[in-house]
Amino acid sequence: MSEEDPTRRTVIKVGAAVAAVATAAPALADVAEAETAVTDTARISLKVNGVTHRQELEARVTLLDALRERIGLTGTKKGCDRGECGACTVLVDGRRIKSCLTLAVMQQGREITTVEGLARGDALHPVQAAFIRNDGFQCGFCTPGQLMSAVACVHEGHTGSDDEIREWMSGNICRCGCYPNIVASVREAAKEMS
Repeated sequence: MSEEDPTRRTVIKVGAAVAAVATAAPALADVAEAETAVTDTARISLKVNGVTHRQELEARVTLLDALRERIGLTGTKKGCDRGECGACTVLVDGRRIKSCLTLAVMQQGREITTVEGLARGDALHPVQAAFIRNDGFQCGFCTPGQLMSAVACVHEGHTGSDDEIREWMSGNICRCGCYPNIVASVREAAKEMS
């Protein structure tokens, strides 16, 4: 047998390579199509703190990322990015939501309030003032989400007791352990706002 004659091993190798390419081609086409689909954008208007922001965003952009990276409102914090810590809490049409768990395109036409929208000029919101008076924060990382949840808690009427406040604020984690001061702040703000 001459060196130019194909051996069984060579035939198997070449056949395997051809089969791999033939099998991979449709899969590669699917990947290219998926990448194209992911980059599809949408033109949306987000009304944040009374100001309309027109944005062109990929459909997969979360409200949290739109607020922080596109609109420049960095008060809302990115903590766990899984909806567990509450640092990203904002109000949408007066209801608290975790902005890391919702897509920006889903919030078009709704009124979004972030921590930057609580104060009126130099006048702090009653919840903000109560947090300062009661030392309701230490490092400050969770504070924006705590404030937004506290505002919602008061508006929802869940301030009848310290236990009720703790229950309705339980979706917000404070790594510094300021829970007693946070409860005192919510209780005080509720009296002031009623």
